[in-house]
Amino acid sequence: MENSQNILVSTEDGSNTLYSKKYNQHFHNTKDGAINEALHKHIFPAFLYHQNKKELNILDICFGLGYNSFATIFYILENNLDIKINIYSPELDFDLIKSLQNFSYPKEFEKFRNIINELSLNQKYEDEKIKIELFIGDAREVLKTFPNNFFDIVYQDAFSSEVNYELWTKEYFEDIYKISKKDCIITTYAIATPIRLSMYEAGFKIYQDRALNKKISLGFKKEQNSMGKVVNMEWKQVVNKELKALYD
Repeated sequence: MENSQNILVSTEDGSNTLYSKKYNQHFHNTKDGAINEALHKHIFPAFLYHQNKKELNILDICFGLGYNSFATIFYILENNLDIKINIYSPELDFDLIKSLQNFSYPKEFEKFRNIINELSLNQKYEDEKIKIELFIGDAREVLKTFPNNFFDIVYQDAFSSEVNYELWTKEYFEDIYKISKKDCIITTYAIATPIRLSMYEAGFKIYQDRALNKKISLGFKKEQNSMGKVVNMEWKQVVNKELKALYD
């Protein structure tokens, strides 16, 4: 799996990830572990919030090694959930997608290796309960192709704003806001105040939760009573007027 762009790395939960030479960052936190990070920072809060829905449209930003999407399938199978999922995911690196059939995934994913191989070869998979479609190209452009009020869940899991700035700006989150349903949840590892301000100024209400003993951010269109602790973004701006959102 190693090539001129990526280096294979083993994480502390035993699952493998990659180190990107292009972005100088790991795809996952090596201390938390690739599969643990996907489950605890994205899948668990999202499915807790939508535990009563029978069909979910999920936006996975960006696909990368596919851990968020594959951990979603794993979670559904392990818990025998009667639910249909439709996952849509942009990814810039086509060579990475083509190489996924040869990647050493954790044993938890082996029962649906056929899905991984199909996505690697054809960028699409569909059966009665699972639909996944990958879009090779610029995520910002891909977002414009979806209808308004479409997504129930957004896994906001791009590389950090230091190297992938365009996927953390106010304008970017405004595009996410348009295509999100009224009861959509955004899950992300990012907790920096400028990023939270980008989400907030785009219209999302910001909440803080914990996963793997770390803070994470959750975004909603409407106020919550049971998900995380509300973050008072107006107060943060009052006490530190130098803080600003990220803009295109």
